[in-house]
Amino acid sequence: MEKRVQFDFEIEFTNGGGLQGQDFRLDINKDDITEEELARYIVEDMRLLMVGEVRILNKKIINEKHKRKTVDKKFE
Repeated sequence: MEKRVQFDFEIEFTNGGGLQGQDFRLDINKDDITEEELARYIVEDMRLLMVGEVRILNKKIINEKHKRKTVDKKFE
């Protein structure tokens, strides 16, 4: 079965402001993914600059068909 991760996130910027996401979903090709991997993926995929703290909240793995290229392939 294909896996996805569903989570909320909060990103603080070093020059002020922030960004939040709720019930965000990403495809993964293994049974779990770390919060650090998710944080890195979000920052790089959105091409964010001047990122301070990134918090991953309410992470859960779900069985659901993949929608796009998996996170793990991007970071191999």
